[in-house]
This record gives sequence, structure tokens and C-alpha cells, in this order.
Amino acid sequence: MDRTVPRTGSEEIELYIRTYYSLLRTTTDIQVRTLEEAHVNMGSSLHPDARSVTPDISALVYSSLRLPPCMDKIDRVVLGLSPEAFEQAGLESIERWTPVDAKARRRRSFFDGEHTLAVYISSRSDIDDLIPLLTAYQVEWNKLHSLLGGEQVRLFLSTPISIDSLAVLSQGIGVPIEDLEKLSNVWGDSFWPILQAMAADRKRMRIRMLGGSLNDYRRTTRMWWERVAEAHPETEHRPVYFISSNNHSIINLLSGFPLRYEEDMLTYLEESGDGSLQQEWEQIEAQQVRSSRENFLYYLSKKVFATDLGQPLKEKSLAAEKSIGISRVETGYSFDIEAQVIDIRKLNPDWMDPRLRSSASSRLADSDALIINIDYPLGVAAYLVLTQTASRVGEMRGLYVLGKAATLNGRIGDVLIPSVIHDEHSQNTYLIRNCFNAFSVNEDLMYGTVLDNQKAVSVRGTFLQTPRYMDVFYREGYTDIEMEAGSFLSGVYELTRPKRYPENEIVDLHSVPFDLGILHYASDTPLSKGKNLGAGSLSYYGVDPTYATSLAILRRIFHTEERHLHGTPPLSNGQETA
Repeated sequence: MDRTVPRTGSEEIELYIRTYYSLLRTTTDIQVRTLEEAHVNMGSSLHPDARSVTPDISALVYSSLRLPPCMDKIDRVVLGLSPEAFEQAGLESIERWTPVDAKARRRRSFFDGEHTLAVYISSRSDIDDLIPLLTAYQVEWNKLHSLLGGEQVRLFLSTPISIDSLAVLSQGIGVPIEDLEKLSNVWGDSFWPILQAMAADRKRMRIRMLGGSLNDYRRTTRMWWERVAEAHPETEHRPVYFISSNNHSIINLLSGFPLRYEEDMLTYLEESGDGSLQQEWEQIEAQQVRSSRENFLYYLSKKVFATDLGQPLKEKSLAAEKSIGISRVETGYSFDIEAQVIDIRKLNPDWMDPRLRSSASSRLADSDALIINIDYPLGVAAYLVLTQTASRVGEMRGLYVLGKAATLNGRIGDVLIPSVIHDEHSQNTYLIRNCFNAFSVNEDLMYGTVLDNQKAVSVRGTFLQTPRYMDVFYREGYTDIEMEAGSFLSGVYELTRPKRYPENEIVDLHSVPFDLGILHYASDTPLSKGKNLGAGSLSYYGVDPTYATSLAILRRIFHTEERHLHGTPPLSNGQETA
């Protein structure tokens, strides 16, 4: 095994990080324009045309998807960890403001209806994510302002919109119509009003950081856990299998609700007018494609529950979950991380996904173990959540991490199973015995390829990567780029050692005394997509790897718990469950 520690040596990235952390220490607002030079000099893979006068539409699309939709109105962004922090800064009762959600980021944000955005953060990873997003947004806004600020263009934007308007605008400002269509898809009905706002004025945002010490982050994490413990005091003395994944796949597989209400799901499909999904369903039923009908119905249920007409059905689903020991705990304050507490002995095997039933033996009714599934945290928040949770439960029997990643050697939809994880936060390279291998997932993955024995790198932020940065890792054999695994493993170290995790070391975690599994599915291919990195969405096509990996996790938990109930030795990591 190649144990070489990768050295990225990017002085530009380090300078950018040092710049915004030093500025954020001030007790007043800082101007985003003071960060622009360091941002541009970094040469981010997500923002390759930052210095060019030509708009980098892919970077603007990426930022727009990960910032709230009210950004065209925002002049000031305030970051804080608690309501008290905002109140002390003169922003009282921000939770009475309008909640605003980004399409591609889970981060609690509130808009005052005028020019201020209040954002809850949960770890320094939120800063490493937000600051480049805001800076890129402003840089690209001001480029478009220069193009849209002419008298003729502003007059054109004030006239009624016609079917040919986009083509006329494209020709008038020299931006390809394909790029304008991307922005139109992201901004929706706000597309023309945002362009009018861009033409009217430059963007001059200010940022203020309230607090942000490690102690503040730990206090916020403790408050998050106390909400879970208050709802489920039994977690203090019962063994736990901890999963970091999402808030739908594990629950859908265990409750099987969308499968039992298939008729309601298909009624929605018929009335939705979504031709591509209707065609996919017809091909599934005719067995013309390999797609799973169960996965399709799970995907459809998410759309149904998001509609007003689907609310009664959603209420039925929640009631059904409670009847089989599944409870959802909503979070408060900065942690936008839903926790699901699942009592294994109350589960109903007859309701489970058909692919899972054979793994759920009747002996599980004697189990005293719980499954705690969380909607995966961002970056360093993973370390905070794991260490807090593990210190408050009866026993940790398993840790399973499921998340998205960029792949440097595979395709979108592939599943990556690492055995080496380099963490850019601690600079540690962790060696693990992953409890999953290709055989764990192969059976249920319809389209992608399972790549086990991979080397992963946990990066600090999506913008904080350059072509040179990625090339260094690729030459060292690191082909799996993600954000959480390294932070989880820093937590694992502290669960098994009597001291804080080290820094800049090779750390062997092969002897962890509980089950440890990490699964990633590829949502991006940065080496092949170039400047379009991250601008798209997996949509329905992320369902296949999500459920294949979720099935692998649940099978592993059931088999591990059954062996525990039989009094037989636990499965060794990498040992097959069936």
C-alpha cells in the first residue's frame, strides 16, 4: 500500500483561507470586495474564469444553487451560531424573519425582507463553504452588471418579455444562450427581475461573523444532541448503530410506505405531466430498463410529499413510521441536521423493502439496539456530531457513513469504497478496514460500477480546490474527493484512544472495536467536466447508488446485530454478511 502523504502546497489556497479568517475576527462588517483578489488568485477549479472579464456562468450557477434565492436583494450577511449571538448584535428575533433555503445546501437562513441575510453556521466548514460562494457570486454579478449596464440593454430589460427575448439578450451582451438558459433554469421566475437588478447596480456585500470559537461550536452541538436526548432518553443506556446518510433512503427501506401506497404515487405521476418520469415508469413496467421499481416509487414519494395535495399522505407516512418505532427529531438553531431514532425490535419485516426482508430475521425482535440516522453534516460538523453522540449513548456498535463524492477515475453513479482517507483538516492519513467491499453493493447497483480499495481525500471546501491541487492527489492515487469522512475518522480516533486526534500523521484505525463502513457515490467528475464542475444536479439518477448503498448498510446492521443476539463473534470488517 502506498502510504505517501500528499502535499498540495497551494500557497494561493492557504493565503485565501488566512485572509478571510483574519478579516472575520473583526467586530464589524467586512467588505466582500476585500476578499476578491485572494479569491481570484486562488485559481479555483470551480471558478476558472474568475479573472476574465467574461462571465463564468458555471461558477454563478454553482453559487446560486448553494445560496438562498433572495441573494439579489442582499447587501449584508451575518453569520452566527445561536439566537443569542444575533440578538447581542442587534438582530432580534431573526427566526421571525422569512426562512430561505438554498436548493443544494442545508443551512438555516433567514431574510429580513430588505437587505440582510442571517445564517446559522455549525462548524468552520460552513465558513470555508460560504465565503467563497458569496465572493464568487459577487464577482460574477459585477461582471454581468458591466455587460447589462448599457442604456440600450437596460431599456430592453424594461420592455415586456417575449419568446425571443433570451436570444436577443444573448446577442446583445455576448453571452451564449446556453449559459443564459442555465441561469434561467436556476433562477426560475426570478430570472428577469434578477437581471434587472444586476443592470441597475453593482453588488457590494458585507459580511459579519458573530463568535465562532471551537467552544461555541461544541456548545451548539450539545444543544443539538439535547433535543434528541429529550425526545429519546433511552439513547443514554442502549447500544447504537450510527448512520450518516440522508433523511429518506433508510426510512423508505424500513417502512416501505411508498410501496404500499403505490396507487397514490402513480396518480401523482399521471397528473404531474412529467414526460421523462412517465416514460421511465413505463419502461420499468415493461422491463425494458434495469431501473428498480422500488427506487422509482421512493423518488416519486419525495415529490408527492412536497405538494400541498400530498400533505395528508405525508401525515399517514409519519404515523406509519411511529407505529414501527421510527421517530424523527427536528433540529433547532444552527444544526440543520434531522435525526431519526429507530428502535430495531419494533420494525415490521413485512413492511420492509422486498430486497431487505430476507436479512431481517425474527430474532431482531429481541434486540435492544437503536439505529440513529442523521442527515449528513458538512465537513468538521461530522467530527462534532459523532463525538457528542458517542459520549451520550450506551454503546457504539457501528458507524456507517454514506455520502456524495467527486471521482477522478470513475463515472457519475459509481460507488466508491475507500480504505485510505487523507483528511485536509488534520493532515492525517487514516488507514481503515472498511466493512464494505464490492460484493456488499454489486447486487443492487443497476448502472454504475463499484470501486473498492480506493483512496479518498476529505477536502476543506468545494471552491478550495485547484487543477494543481487535484493533480497532486491523482498522482498519489487519491481518486475519491469528499468532505466528511476525514472528520468522522478524527472522531473515531478519539473514541478509541485516550487523547485528541493527532495532526499530520499516518493513523492506523484497523483495530476499531466497532463496525466501521464508508460508502461514497460519485456525483461529479471534475477532471472530465472542467469548468462545469458541480453546476448540475443528480436528480433521479442519484437514486440507484443511494439505495444500493443504503441497502448494504441496513443488511450489515441486521447481520451484525443478529450475531450479537446469538452470542457469536462480531463480523470482522470486510467479512461478507451473506
